Amino acid sequence: MSEINSIDEILEFAIAREVEANQLYMYMAGRMENPEMSQVCEDLAKEELEHKAKLELEVMKRGEVVQDFDVSNYMIDVGNEMDMDYQELLIFAVKKEQISIDLYNDLAAVVKDEESREVLLTLAKEETEHKQRFEIECDRLNAKT
Repeated sequence: MSEINSIDEILEFAIAREVEANQLYMYMAGRMENPEMSQVCEDLAKEELEHKAKLELEVMKRGEVVQDFDVSNYMIDVGNEMDMDYQELLIFAVKKEQISIDLYNDLAAVVKDEESREVLLTLAKEETEHKQRFEIECDRLNAKT
């Protein structure tokens, strides 16, 4: 599935990404060297489930069609995060959040419904905040070395 053309399909893709992010952050919470970052990951995992719920509400609206939305631009090669060290996990999380930001901004640009657009822009903003949390921890880690 690289191209899809309905908002429902796009939102289902985004919902799956939020579930994936929730699972990743719960996994990362157990691997964080910094206890504060462990709590951040748990908090982000909960927020990803809130994003999923918002997207599920959007799915209920249904019916809108877009032209050839290529979801392959919003996938990240996971590899094996189980083998990643702390810094690699943080960098992976930053990349994953950037892809989510891009997805929600691009979706907002193609939806016709203003309310849906606002929901998507809000999700992009929240994903930006998530990305910044990981970037701060990367900077803190780099300052120690």
